[in-house]
Amino acid sequence: MKRLVMAFAIASIVACNSEKKTEQTVDTTSEKSVSAADTIAYTYDSVKVYSKNPVSKDAGVTDTAKALITYPVFSDPRLNDLVLKKVIGTVDGEKTYATYKGYAEGFMADFDNFQKENKDRIQTWFLDVNTSVLKQRPKYLSFYTVYVNYSGGAHPNSAFTYQNYNPVTLQKITLDSLILTGSMGKLTAIAEKIFRTQEKLSANQSLKDGYFFENDTFKLN
Repeated sequence: MKRLVMAFAIASIVACNSEKKTEQTVDTTSEKSVSAADTIAYTYDSVKVYSKNPVSKDAGVTDTAKALITYPVFSDPRLNDLVLKKVIGTVDGEKTYATYKGYAEGFMADFDNFQKENKDRIQTWFLDVNTSVLKQRPKYLSFYTVYVNYSGGAHPNSAFTYQNYNPVTLQKITLDSLILTGSMGKLTAIAEKIFRTQEKLSANQSLKDGYFFENDTFKLN
């Protein structure tokens, strides 16, 4: 996100421009603080599904598998479809679902099947996908999705994704679409100078240690 925010700033210079564990619960949040700058009405909704199978017969073990998906609901159904597709895109493997409920229930079905086949392995899984609206303007809408998933293994998997769209055309806003043709090299050079200053790196210091740039070469995207 830091890279994209920095790119937006520089572009103007370069371009001069207690729940039952056996049931599914759906919670709707209607009290959303919408700023004066928000142009599209929305609330937040969520789908929460718990496993029906306890991971242990020990009454002292109350932890259980859970799937939680939180997402914005807009007055424009096209935007709802857009968000749904992006959330479904976080599904592991080749599976796909038509609804948030289907996604949560599918994750839980995988856990239940795992438990049936591995009764000696006491563990709980969890899925937490949270999409929120960061900013919106008449021609700009930004989403932030936090995805955390544990389905066995040494540690959970996580991803943090930013998506920017024109809410009228639904066209994805990319960095290239904001930069004048032929100006990316100049913009990248300015951005790298700022980046190195912020990271306290000299002009020629390698980016190999501590960063994940391909071929150790600074890039904006």
